Amino acid sequence: MFAPVAQAQDKFIVMASTTSTEQSGLFKQLLPQFTQASGINVRVVAVGTGQALDMARRGDADILFVHDQPAEEKFVAEGFGLERKPVMYNDFILVGPKADPAGVRGNNIASALKGIVDKNASFVSRGDKSGTHSAELRQWKLAGVDVAGSKPSGYKECGCGMGQALNIGSSTNAYVLTDRGTWLNFKNRGDLAILVEGDKQLFNQYGVIVVNPAKHPHAKKDFAQAFSDWVVSAKGQEAVASYKIGGEQLFFPNANK
Repeated sequence: MFAPVAQAQDKFIVMASTTSTEQSGLFKQLLPQFTQASGINVRVVAVGTGQALDMARRGDADILFVHDQPAEEKFVAEGFGLERKPVMYNDFILVGPKADPAGVRGNNIASALKGIVDKNASFVSRGDKSGTHSAELRQWKLAGVDVAGSKPSGYKECGCGMGQALNIGSSTNAYVLTDRGTWLNFKNRGDLAILVEGDKQLFNQYGVIVVNPAKHPHAKKDFAQAFSDWVVSAKGQEAVASYKIGGEQLFFPNANK
């Protein structure tokens, strides 16, 4: 006689996602709409993309919503995920003190990072194997700077989420690479401002992956697939597009591009 209650309680999925989607506020808009349409609740664990992928590899999540395409494709190729679907994009930006002591303002991220190193300016890295951290390391590599081999004097790793990294940057007047969504939702800016944006290298794609039940039979494949199908549908894409802060759109749907 308790079966209906148990069924209702079981109608949820665990989503391993990123701090950027959580801290941007997107899920507060997106997930209630999905739950209303499907009756399925979503329990989000917001960590760095690397940690999210590890969670799913262990079978501790039913679905991924992350932003490190090479790592996502590797996850699927290894058989842990059924299919990677593109959902939306935004971009990364470099923020720093308004006075811009390293003189990096512009639209060239490689040149900006070189300038930060040349001037021994402070830079806060998430250092947490997240999608943003992976993107940051790619930018350093393109700039010809080996931050893994010999860290620049002003380079500090916090091992933390995007909001915390921005808080540290704000309190120490340091440069930080951030996704635009978290920045727009960030209230404690202090003296920080956007200094570098618009470089095509700063494109930031998000994807969704259902965990493969062949690897983890307990994974809730049908419920997870329902979310994957919904978020790339016209309704889901409209929900993504309509999320704005101060009239500015944070994410741009591109599931069907």
